[in-house]
Amino acid sequence: MLSQRQTKLARGVKHGRDVREGAHWVQVEISTRHGSLGPEQQERLREKAEKLLKYFGRLMAIEVQVEHRKHDWLVEILVSAEHKHDFVAHEAGSTPETAMDLCLHKIEHQLRRYKEKIQSRKGDVSVGTVPEPADAPDSRSATSEEEELQIP
Repeated sequence: MLSQRQTKLARGVKHGRDVREGAHWVQVEISTRHGSLGPEQQERLREKAEKLLKYFGRLMAIEVQVEHRKHDWLVEILVSAEHKHDFVAHEAGSTPETAMDLCLHKIEHQLRRYKEKIQSRKGDVSVGTVPEPADAPDSRSATSEEEELQIP
């Protein structure tokens, strides 16, 4: 019997989007140093890494490096986005999954900030124009007030 993920892939659907309609695929590479991960652990880490597409859809590659140290696990995530933007985070935890969760939180924060930065620049005023402040008094109303205050 196929898992839900395998069934979606067999139908050509990934992350709820149809592959034939141009859904974005991201390359996820998981490597280990000084230890090994079981296939279930690798699949869980891969699924968690793929969820980063929810925060920024234009990711090109995600590299997850897992290192087993004496008493804990160190996870480092390298994310490459379009236009040569790279995001890096590393974190230690008692299990690879715990370290991955902490690391993903950092990367999510970086991706959110980057996305907000890009979106806020789209609506900015160009350098050549200076917007007039909304609370500045109109020059016509100022002259009419001066005329009213003058005593004949």
